[in-house]
This record gives sequence, C-alpha cells and structure tokens, in this order.
Amino acid sequence: MFDSLFGLITHDIGIDLGTANTLVYVRGKGIVIREPSVIARHKKTKEILAIGVQAKKMEGRTPATIEAIRPLKDGVIADFDGTLAMLSYFIGKVHETPEGVRRIGLPKIPRPRVVIGIPSGVTEVERRAVQEAALSAGARKAYLIEEPMAAAIGAGLSVCEAGGIFVVDMGGGTTEIALISLGGIVLNRGLRIAGDELDEAIVSYLRMRYSMLLGRASAEELKLAIGSVVPLPTEKSHVIRGRDLETGLPKSMKITSFEVREAITPVVQQIVSRIADTLESAPPELVSDVIERGIVLAGGGALLPGFDQLISEAVKIPVWIADDPLTAVTRGTGRVLDDPSLLKKVRVTGGLR
Repeated sequence: MFDSLFGLITHDIGIDLGTANTLVYVRGKGIVIREPSVIARHKKTKEILAIGVQAKKMEGRTPATIEAIRPLKDGVIADFDGTLAMLSYFIGKVHETPEGVRRIGLPKIPRPRVVIGIPSGVTEVERRAVQEAALSAGARKAYLIEEPMAAAIGAGLSVCEAGGIFVVDMGGGTTEIALISLGGIVLNRGLRIAGDELDEAIVSYLRMRYSMLLGRASAEELKLAIGSVVPLPTEKSHVIRGRDLETGLPKSMKITSFEVREAITPVVQQIVSRIADTLESAPPELVSDVIERGIVLAGGGALLPGFDQLISEAVKIPVWIADDPLTAVTRGTGRVLDDPSLLKKVRVTGGLR
C-alpha cells in the first residue's frame, strides 16, 4: 500500500554511479542528469561547496582550504560522506527541491525506489556501502545491479535466454568483462584499469619524453580530441599547455595522435589480454554463442577509435559497439525499473533491503 502511495509522488530512478561521471534515469522521462562524479568541499569544516559540473571546474584550481575530489575510486566508494552528499544532491535535483539542492545536504523529499549499477565482483562490504549511501540519501528501497548486466540490458539484449552474451564495459575507473547467460553472470573479470589509467599514461609519457607536467583534465581532453588505439587514416594533432619541469615556466606543445597512441597502448593491451583470458576460461557452449553473436562493447572506452577493431583482431571474434555506449548502463537500470520480474532476476542479492 505504502509503495503504491509513494509511487504517485516520487520518481523511481536508475543511477550509473561511475568513477568519472554519474548518469541518472527517471522512470517515464529518460536520462535527465549527466554530471561529473566530483564534489568540492572545505577541508576543515567538510562543508560541501559544489557538486557535479561546478565542482569539476574547480579541479586543479582550488586554494589550500578547498579540495575537489572524486568520492568514488575504481568504481567503489572511497569517501562515504562525499558519496552521500552527491547522491542526495542528484535525488533532490530529480525531485525539484530547490531547498535541498541549495543546501546540498539531505533534502526532504519523497522517497523513491533506486536501482544503482555497481562493478561486478565487488565485496559484500562495498555493496552495503552503496546501499547505505542510497538509503541515507533519500531512497526508500535501493537495488543493486552489476554494470555489465545493466549494459547488456541497456543494449537491448535478452539476458534471460539460454545463450552466451559477452560484454566489455570500459568506464572511467573500471573495465568490466562478463559472460552472461540465463539472467546471471557466468564469468566476470573486473579490471581496475580504464579511462583514468589512460589519462595517467598520457601524463607519464609527456613527463618522461618532454619533461612536461600536464594536469589530468588536460590529459583527458587530449585523449578525447585525438586519442586512438590503431593508426588513423590521417594523423591528428592537438596543442596542449602545461609546465616545463626543467624551467618551471608555462609551456605549449603540439602533440600528435601517434604520440597519444604510443602512450596508452600498454594500458589498452592489458585490457585486451584480460578479455582473451576470460574467453579462454569460458564454457565451450557459451563461447560458440559469443562467436555467433559477437562481443558487445559499452562505456566511454567504446568511443576510443579502433578499440573494437583491436579486440576483434586479438580474439578473432566480431565486436560491435552498443548504441550510445556511454548511457548503456543507465538505460539498463531504467529498463529493470519498468520490469519488476526482470529486476528480481538480475539484481544483486544480499546486503540491505
């Protein structure tokens, strides 16, 4: 009865709680929020000063008294209070509570049902931390679904059928590799190497080769502008600005797509190697299904030019990119909200209710 009453005044939501970005799906409306998973707060008082887009602008630009941080690391909660504030803000924003948004704290709002995507293979303690954060942030019920499962559902695949579905979801903090059949994950490999490590590889490459210190945000911009994992028909270039480590002075330099590719190739090869290892461990019957259906690529990594081609050449299996791979997990959480029987089958059991 209470669920029915709450359903009239709340918006059930699905959340892709990512290391780099958080996306929020509202039942009946679609994806309404896409913001960086960043908070800015006062170091001493812990007062939250900004969340999302505004906090992202502060990264690398804060005075000594303010810190701009990501409360999630490698797909799991690293700062509980920061995650709680971020979830409270997004839930309040969905329900249009200006006083909650303005205070950034715990908004007094109707309590929605929430489905949250989490990395596969996280510990029970990490699962409970996500659920506790969601419930404390205003959810009346918090369900968890593993990200590769959500990505497969978001890509429109029938995960409950008897047949192997192989998903690679490369986000900011983790790369999720999973083999799905009959509504469950048969094999999964969670690799804490993903988009952030690509950015760090670019920073390290420029430091070693050109004695140039580049910020993480600038490295990400460089990756998005000209990054690739296979040679491009026409190589590109991009001007970056950093600090010369030898003189300490500002420095501008033109970097080519070849150099970015050289920087990130070792990291990309680790991911491809783990995909091959997972396939080698898979049951033969399911491997035959994967050969027929191909490998599904989702997450921000799917947008890296040539990533699908590189995987296909390495494992000799076709690879296809999900429609709008950045939102696949979020759309998957939305679909299970619309289908209670599917949610019951694919949600992570255990933890809180």
